[in-house]
Amino acid sequence: MESLLVLINVLLAIILIIAILLQRSEGGALGLGVSQDNFTSARSVGNFLTKFTSIIATLFIICSIAIVAISRDEFRETQSVLEKEEEENSNLPQIPQSK
Repeated sequence: MESLLVLINVLLAIILIIAILLQRSEGGALGLGVSQDNFTSARSVGNFLTKFTSIIATLFIICSIAIVAISRDEFRETQSVLEKEEEENSNLPQIPQSK
């Protein structure tokens, strides 16, 4: 189950990166932004990409939290370090004490 969630999380990350890179640059940094020739269609595509990006980002965060929750349950079943140390010491041969 955990490996399936990790695979889904990686796919969501790739889709999220592509969706962010497809969006139009709002700041126009160094004049490299998209031209405003067809402003109405650019705005409708921008709205779609913005909503799509927010949905994918939400799914990515939920999937990441689910992975953490599943992995914490696996670690919760183990003993503490001190309990493991006591078990290892009890299996070792004991040195007889002198009187």
